[in-house]
Amino acid sequence: MELRLSAFADEATADFKAQIGVLQEERIPWIELRGLDGKNVSVLGETQAKEYASMLRDGGISVWAIGSPLGKIGVGDDFAAHMRTAEHVFSLARIFGCDKVRIFSFYTDAPERDEEEVFERLRRMQAAAKSYGVTLYHENEKEIYGDTAPRCAKLLAKVPDLRCVFDPANYVQCGQDAGEALIALRKKIGYYHIKDALAATGEIVSAGQGDGRINELVAQIDGDTVLTLEPHLAVFDGYANIDRTQLKHKFSFASPRQAFGAAAEALRVILRNNGYHEEKEKWIK
Repeated sequence: MELRLSAFADEATADFKAQIGVLQEERIPWIELRGLDGKNVSVLGETQAKEYASMLRDGGISVWAIGSPLGKIGVGDDFAAHMRTAEHVFSLARIFGCDKVRIFSFYTDAPERDEEEVFERLRRMQAAAKSYGVTLYHENEKEIYGDTAPRCAKLLAKVPDLRCVFDPANYVQCGQDAGEALIALRKKIGYYHIKDALAATGEIVSAGQGDGRINELVAQIDGDTVLTLEPHLAVFDGYANIDRTQLKHKFSFASPRQAFGAAAEALRVILRNNGYHEEKEKWIK
């Protein structure tokens, strides 16, 4: 069984060339693209995207997924404009040699009232993605429709071909037991975001130090998959553009790069404790 590591390298530094260097130093061969030189991936032009894709190839880094902001608008906001953004993101995925796009399920303060609109929007988005050879992976998140395991399960049942990326810290911060969510969604999980949090305070901590049950998560994996490091251990450039809430983290670090390194080492410790060993940028058991 093989696990591969990916990361949101923009949490270490905004500078994209330096992001590639960080991934090389941490022996992480894949990236989930989000922030590139201070720009969200969704606003890149095709020429820019091709230049960045060339930089990644030269650095030996592959794109695991596009960490898009799709679905992070209000359920009543202009969907026609959002679909144009979505199709642009899907075209960028092709340029980066990637067939996965991370999405969300729209901000709402009345999930039951708005669920049919959420389902219809995501069905349309998934149909468009399919025409580009892209699969959508829904991430559970605060304040959106798919914040708890039951709503995520319903969403996945109502939108054909939709998969999910499992974020344990986001469940913790929503008051959802991460272990119960893991059991409920296991068959639909495409890959995992490695981020941990304390249930009592909502503070982000290194993997294994919170209530996200990340050790259990790793222990139950029974097939090849990818773990994407998303530390959130320090405020980083661009955070305000991806989350409407204040980032609460328990420990302080001298720099985002140091926080990223601590997060990477915490994950490596969990992998070793679960019987994995590192071999040619893969973790094997």
